[in-house]
Amino acid sequence: MNIAILSVSKKGKILSSKLKSLLSKDPTIITVDTYHKNIKNNIDNIFIDNEDKTLKYDAIIGIMATGILIRSIAKKIKNKAIDPAILAMDDNGKFTISLLSGHLGRANELALKISKLINSEPVITTATDINNKIGIDSLSNKYYWEIINKNEILEFNKAILDEKNIKIFLNNDENSNVRYIRDLNDFLTNKNKNTVEIIDLKDNEMSINNIDNIFISSTITNSVYNSNTKSNQDEYNNMYKDNYFDIFANFNNHYLFFKQKKLVVGIGSRADIKEKNVLNAIKLAMHNLKLPLGRIDAIATVEIKSNEEGILKTAKHLKTPLKIVSLNEIRRLNNKTISHSDFVKNKFNIPGVAEPAALIIANKNENNSKLIHKKIAINGVTVAVAVSN
Repeated sequence: MNIAILSVSKKGKILSSKLKSLLSKDPTIITVDTYHKNIKNNIDNIFIDNEDKTLKYDAIIGIMATGILIRSIAKKIKNKAIDPAILAMDDNGKFTISLLSGHLGRANELALKISKLINSEPVITTATDINNKIGIDSLSNKYYWEIINKNEILEFNKAILDEKNIKIFLNNDENSNVRYIRDLNDFLTNKNKNTVEIIDLKDNEMSINNIDNIFISSTITNSVYNSNTKSNQDEYNNMYKDNYFDIFANFNNHYLFFKQKKLVVGIGSRADIKEKNVLNAIKLAMHNLKLPLGRIDAIATVEIKSNEEGILKTAKHLKTPLKIVSLNEIRRLNNKTISHSDFVKNKFNIPGVAEPAALIIANKNENNSKLIHKKIAINGVTVAVAVSN
């Protein structure tokens, strides 16, 4: 997560510096920048309003009165699908308020993290959270699923609050690879009166084609496109044909479609590294992300490590593809979040291995991946994690 912290008062600036220092120690926080005063200009610079709707920061923390913060961002926010997480804090650090994008933007998650760091009171108002339920968008965020038809989120979260039975179907196609069903079930059963059921189509020897005839149901088209036009029906059919989603949820006549983002663990190591060292480093990174090992889609390393036994054996042990990137691919990568190693730079003329390798393999298009766990070094292994964006 990339975070911007804004302050207006002297006390706020002190708290901002303290918060930056604490958050920067968290490997799942990639960058933290601080801004003081000149709120309007800073907000204008933070929100990059370009065609692909890319934002410089995933989260904005305003250490100021909520009124000032709300008026400053009011003209910048657009919709829950693309808005960053917005948090407000008083300059005494007494309250940490999740103000906007609590689920999709992870504002609730960040508010809880900050409250533990500075012993503040987290303020969260989303209905599912305060009723000890897991919102469907919180579930998708935890496991890095892209929600295709976000217009249906509200209906599903209302159903969860009403304790209606919701079914989530995994592995709709033989190419799908959702391998962490036990972790999903464990996560859901930690909440009271959970009424969400996880069904693995592979285990049940079923095909997504024969469930409630959903692929000839106009309700699906309405759910995805809110239209019954032939062009949208054709587009939906193409989406299914191209395996555009590999998870879907259903209750009554409502459907929600998910695509797993590609999650890649990047590995660098010293020569002759042991398998247990590589595996332990990966386990630590995934523990920090609160994700199961089965969520990993690929392991990535650089060509000079392509025959490293410890890395090869780890990929085989995890039953995960090992992807190799070239030195030139890393040299061509333009990503400002990458940390630099002087040793690697001097020896191979590249900034590093773990972070760029993960970003390159997770990438679908140019700059279309992001770090979710920055590089850490442990027992001769460097590890980082990236997802498709």
